[in-house]
Amino acid sequence: MSKSQTTGNLALTSYTDIFNVWSGGEQITLIPISELHAPEFHPFEVRDDAEMDALVASVAQYGVREPGLARPRAEGGYELLAGNRRRRACELAGLPTMPVIVREMNDDDAAIAMVDSNLQQREKLLFSERAWAYRVKMEALAHKGVKAEAHSADVLTEQTGASRSQIFRLIRLTELVPVLLDRVDAHKLAFNPAVELSYLSRTEQTAVAAAIERLEIKPSLSQAVRLKKLKQEGKLTVAVIDTVLAEAKKPPKSEPSGAARFRRYFPPEYSSKQMETVIAGLLREWQFEQKVATAPRRTTHQNVEVRI
Repeated sequence: MSKSQTTGNLALTSYTDIFNVWSGGEQITLIPISELHAPEFHPFEVRDDAEMDALVASVAQYGVREPGLARPRAEGGYELLAGNRRRRACELAGLPTMPVIVREMNDDDAAIAMVDSNLQQREKLLFSERAWAYRVKMEALAHKGVKAEAHSADVLTEQTGASRSQIFRLIRLTELVPVLLDRVDAHKLAFNPAVELSYLSRTEQTAVAAAIERLEIKPSLSQAVRLKKLKQEGKLTVAVIDTVLAEAKKPPKSEPSGAARFRRYFPPEYSSKQMETVIAGLLREWQFEQKVATAPRRTTHQNVEVRI
C-alpha cells in the first residue's frame, strides 16, 4: 500500500474496506476461514507448538499483517497456497475471516507459488518439508517447459543458495518410507545415512525401520552404504539387514578407570592427583589395619599379652 493510500479518507474507512484496497494490481479480500482449504498435497506442516502460540497471540492483538495467497476451487471455496499457519492462528484466535489475495492459477503455477512463498516465509523447515518442496517445484518447472533436471535445479540453486548436489540429495529423502523420513525429521536418523537408505526398495526400507526399532540403534553412514551396496549386488535380505544393523549397536560404556571412578566421592574442585593422594593414603591405613588384625598373638599363664 502506497503512502498516498494511507492518508485522507482512508483513516475513516472500515477494517473490511481497508483490506479490499488494490495492492500491486491484486485485491486483498477478507475470506471466511471455513472457505479456505489447504492444498491436496501440502509439504509444509502446520503444528500447534510454541511458535503457533506466539502467532495466535499476535493475530489476536494485531490481526493478520500479511495476506495469504489462494486460488478458486472448482468445487467451491479457495485453495490456500500460502498462509495455512496464519489461517490456523485465526481459527485458534476466534477470528472468522482472513485477508487473502485471490489469484487465478494453473496447477504448475500454484505449486510454484506455494513452494516459493513458504520457503521465503518460514525460517525453520523440517528435512521432509524442504525435500518435498524442492521436488514439487522441480516437477512443476518440468511441466512448464524446463525439461532438463539440471536446468530446474539451477533455478532452485539460485533461489535457495543450496548447491545442485545438496538439492538432489535432499530430494532423495522423498524416496524414504514415512517411518524413516519421520526419524530424519526427529534427528533419530542422520541425513547422510538416510540418503543412502533411500536407494533401497520400500520393502527393504520397512525391514530396516523394523530392525532400527527393535535394536534401538541409529545406523551409521558406513552401515547404510553397506546395505546399499548389498542391494546393488542382489544380496540384500531381511536376515542380512538384521545382521548389518546389529553391528551398529554400541557396546555398553566401559567402567571408568583410576581415580575417575571415585569422582563422585570428592569435592568437584579436587584434581585427579589430589584424589589419588587421598585414595593412596586410605589404602595404606587399610593395609596397616589388616596387618594388625592378622598378627600372631603370644600368651602367658598369668595374663594375656598381645605383641605385634
